[in-house]
Amino acid sequence: MYVAVKGGTAAIEASWRLLAAQRRGDTSLPVLSVGQIREQLPLAVDRVMSEGSLYDPELAALAIKQAGGDLIEAIFLLRAYRTTLPRFGYSLPLDTARMALTRRVSATFKDVPGGQVLGATYDYTQRLLDFALLADGDGDDVSGTPAEAAQVLPDHMPRINELMAREGLMEIPQPGAQEPPGDLTRDPLMFPADRPLRLQALARGDEGWLLALGYSTQRGYANSHPFAGEIRRGRVAVEIQADELGFPIDIGEVELTECQMINQFAGNREHPPQFTQGYGLAFGGAERKSMAMALVDRSLRARELGELATSPAQDEEFVLSHADSLEASGFVQHLKLPHYVDFQSELELVRKLRAAHAQEKLAVQGEPGPGQAATTIQKAA
Repeated sequence: MYVAVKGGTAAIEASWRLLAAQRRGDTSLPVLSVGQIREQLPLAVDRVMSEGSLYDPELAALAIKQAGGDLIEAIFLLRAYRTTLPRFGYSLPLDTARMALTRRVSATFKDVPGGQVLGATYDYTQRLLDFALLADGDGDDVSGTPAEAAQVLPDHMPRINELMAREGLMEIPQPGAQEPPGDLTRDPLMFPADRPLRLQALARGDEGWLLALGYSTQRGYANSHPFAGEIRRGRVAVEIQADELGFPIDIGEVELTECQMINQFAGNREHPPQFTQGYGLAFGGAERKSMAMALVDRSLRARELGELATSPAQDEEFVLSHADSLEASGFVQHLKLPHYVDFQSELELVRKLRAAHAQEKLAVQGEPGPGQAATTIQKAA
């Protein structure tokens, strides 16, 4: 992202003080703590962690506070901090089938093994302003939590897609190349990109961008009719393989939302008609993000599946080159920084073009130019 490198020191320091005052707001009100942001704005924290590529709720909450609620600025702060951290190794692939679920729904079958687990969701709220939240204190009544909401769920629930795969109705993902996937945090994205790299870029991508592209696929711009096969939210163990031990060890857990989107596939010479998958995964309760990601992932598989790519959401370079909110914000916001020299050159150019245009217009109309008119007046005199 572009940042100012020159300017009056006194003016810049004054701007910092104004920014701090803006962030603090009315000093008669209690200051908003990082702990409050972490616990009471969890979905904002989850988005900052996902697009900032760093799972740390406390640091994400700190970034939100420092940015005054500007989530893209908070993502910038968190991702910048991430670059200062040492890297000790890579974790093993997360086994989301062993997710400790807090929410699990499917839009494809009413009755699924393990049942529908609604969990915490806005899906069934009335979307009416709750003016009780304006009152002093806490307007949310969390006492008397229903017993069914606190029940312990099984450690393993079969996936909907696995059930259809047994009948041959669902594609079975094939292992890719033997070499480990690339790392976008260390190497630039190059095209064409394989699916692991695409998924990395989408996971870090701006939620609004993915939402718009996913929406476009449903409106006919990718010949897509998707179904939410399964959406899961819960906590998953993170393991690393310690060379000196020879077996994996659990180093903690992360909260994730996973979405498997199902699309019909007409088949080709190699594969019979079946359902194919789009995949989305994000930190925390990022359900909308993971669903949009799954829609776009499936669209980007068009060439792989032999489908005609005619829509923006199927254009790999277009989608991934504009997905990063920090790059987009940087290119847009750098326009407010000084461009005096560039603008002066364009100003002179436009003046010359206007003068030339005026001369051409007079010539086309057959009227004498300013010099010709003066000569005619002198002769008449």
